[in-house]
Amino acid sequence: MSDKKIKFEIEKENKNSIRYKEIPEDGMPPVIGSIYVQKWFAGTSKNIEVSIKKID
Repeated sequence: MSDKKIKFEIEKENKNSIRYKEIPEDGMPPVIGSIYVQKWFAGTSKNIEVSIKKID
């Protein structure tokens, strides 16, 4: 199994969600790109981090 932590920064705020864009590692392409997080969870966070685990 392999774990990866991906960092994101705020890109755009919508009515009910916030779009975050991935901050890729130097010389590497993005793994996810952009994600939407609901405002009730994101709150006022300008940066977030997402963990991904490959199972097989």
